[in-house]
Amino acid sequence: MTAPRTLPGHLAHPFSPRGRLDPYPAYRWLREHDPVHFDVTSRMWLLTAHADCALALRDPRFSAALGQRERVRDDELPPSMLTTDPPEHQRLRSPGALLMGPAAIRGIAGDIEAVIGAVLDGLAGREEFEATADLGEPLATGVLARLFGLPAADVPAFAGLAARVSVNLDPLAGPQAAAAGRAAMGELTRFLGERADAAAEAAGAAGNGPGGSPFGRLAADDRLTRAEILGIAALTVVGGWKPLAEMVGNALHWLLPREEAAGLIRDGGPQAAEAAVDELLRLESPIPFTARVTTEAVPLDGGVIPAGARVLALVGAANRDPAVFDRPDELLVTRSPNPHLAFGAGTHLCLGAPLVRQAGGLLLSGLLERYPGLRRTGKPPAWAPGLVPRRLTGFTLAI
Repeated sequence: MTAPRTLPGHLAHPFSPRGRLDPYPAYRWLREHDPVHFDVTSRMWLLTAHADCALALRDPRFSAALGQRERVRDDELPPSMLTTDPPEHQRLRSPGALLMGPAAIRGIAGDIEAVIGAVLDGLAGREEFEATADLGEPLATGVLARLFGLPAADVPAFAGLAARVSVNLDPLAGPQAAAAGRAAMGELTRFLGERADAAAEAAGAAGNGPGGSPFGRLAADDRLTRAEILGIAALTVVGGWKPLAEMVGNALHWLLPREEAAGLIRDGGPQAAEAAVDELLRLESPIPFTARVTTEAVPLDGGVIPAGARVLALVGAANRDPAVFDRPDELLVTRSPNPHLAFGAGTHLCLGAPLVRQAGGLLLSGLLERYPGLRRTGKPPAWAPGLVPRRLTGFTLAI
C-alpha cells in the first residue's frame, strides 16, 4: 500500500470536533482526491464516492456483522438485522417486517395521522417552540408508541427510555456514555419484555382483522426466540426514535429559508411531501456513515481495500456526489430519481423507510399548512458536536 494521503491543513478532519460541525468540505476533498482513503487517525478506510458506498452496502464481501464488532465500544449489540449478515439477516428480517414493514405501517396509518394532529394541536396558542423538543420528539414518541401498541400511561416512561438509549447510536461514545447506554438498553428490553405477552395475546385475538399492534404480531411469531424478538424491538427504538426526532429540525433548517420548496411540500399532497423527505434526508443524513469489515480484498477504482479492513461508507458524502446528483449541495424537493443512501441499500435497506417518509411528510406538510408564518427566531441553531446522529441544537421557531 502506498503512503496514505492526508487532508490539506485548511480542512478539518470530519470526525474532529470542528469537522463534525461541517464535514462537507472534507467529504468533498476526499471524494475528489482520494475516494478510497485510508485514515491514519481512525485506522479505517473511508469511502466517499456514491458508487463505492453503494457497493459496500450491497456486496457480501463487506460484512455488517463484523462491522458491528469493530466498534470502539466493547459492548455487544443484541441480535438483530443490524448485526447480522445473510442468511441470518434474512431469517430475522422477515419476522421483523411484522413490526416495521409496509403492511405494518399501513395498518397504523390512521394512528400516525392522529399522532401528528395532536402534535400540531399542541403548538396552538404558542409564540415559539424548539424544533426537536417540542415537535420532533413528540412525533417520534407518539409514532413508536402506536407501533408498540402502548397505552397512554406507558408513554412517558417509554419516551424517557427512548431518549436514554439513543447514545447507543454513536459507535465512538466514551466509556461513561457507553455505560449509561448499556444500562438504558437493559431497562428498555425489560420494559418491552414485560409488555410482549399482552401484545401477542391481543394480536392473536385480533387474527387477520383489525386490532392488535405490529409489536404484538412480532411478539406472537414463533420463528424467533424471545431474545431475538426483543433485540429487534429494542433496536427499532434505538435506530428509529432519535433519527426521526432529529430529522424534523434538520428538514426545517433547509426548508424555512426557501419558501418555494416549502410551498411545494405544503401544497403538493402526500406523494410530494414524501419525495421531499427523501431529498431532505439526502442533504442531512442523521446517520452519516455505516461500518463494514471486508472478508476478502476488494478492488475499487480508487484502490484495493485489503481483507479484514475496517471500512466506513460515508453516506453523508455519497449523497452529495456530483457524479450521481445534479446540483448536489442544493435542495431540490422534486428531485427524481433520488438514489440517496440515507436508508442504506441492499439487504440492509432500512425497514423503517416507509414509516419515516409517511410520518415525516405528513408532519412537514401539516406544519407548513397550519403555520404559514413559521420562521426561525433567537440565536442561529448549532450543529451538535456528536457524530451520530447529525442534528441541530437550539433551533427555536416563531409561529
